[in-house]
Amino acid sequence: MENQFAEGSDLAMASGGVLDREAALVTSVFGWMTFGLVLTGVVGLFVLHSPSLFGFVVANFIPLIIAELVLVFALSLAVNKMSAPVATGCFVIYSASNGLTLAPMLSLFSGSSIASAFMMTGALFGTMAVYGHVTKRDLSTMGSFMMMGLIGGLIATVVNMVFLQSAQLDWIVSIVFILACTGLTAWDVQKVKKMAGSLEQDTPEFRKAAIIGALELYLNFIIIFQNLLSLMDD
Repeated sequence: MENQFAEGSDLAMASGGVLDREAALVTSVFGWMTFGLVLTGVVGLFVLHSPSLFGFVVANFIPLIIAELVLVFALSLAVNKMSAPVATGCFVIYSASNGLTLAPMLSLFSGSSIASAFMMTGALFGTMAVYGHVTKRDLSTMGSFMMMGLIGGLIATVVNMVFLQSAQLDWIVSIVFILACTGLTAWDVQKVKKMAGSLEQDTPEFRKAAIIGALELYLNFIIIFQNLLSLMDD
């Protein structure tokens, strides 16, 4: 009887430890994601209110986009080989650079349209983040399907830019991106919870996992926002 009680206590303590790690990792992930979004917004607004900097960004838009893509791919692929401070620094630099390249798009829309797109993005993102956090269903299959949709949307975007230049296809691709990244949000949150079970708090691996999760959710939010904004008439 005493052995059964001890085993039950050990299981309860282990379960509590996992839940504590989940809560700590989820909190850290969303904290870094929020920091990244705020930094992007601050940089974007600064660029919009600085004619000289705005002109520089417009004149060098393609090189800046390429540098930004290289940075995010490097962070995604090599984060496990980076130290936690380097991974964190790369995330901060990427968030700031995204503010630079987002400014020209924001300049095309009114403040009310930007605010509406941001609020709709928050509603979609928040709903799916909560779903991913509370659901007991394995979302791996859905996540893989959404990832295929995202890749298909990227291919369609390139084809449309180079060959077709169709406004209707642009509209369809924007819808695909919104649906794909909305679904990926739930999957990414669930992945964060699963990662927490194998990590110890206050370790470099734990901090890097927080940056990885923050980057994935940050990208989902930004892509949803950009494509919702592109669907608005101004």
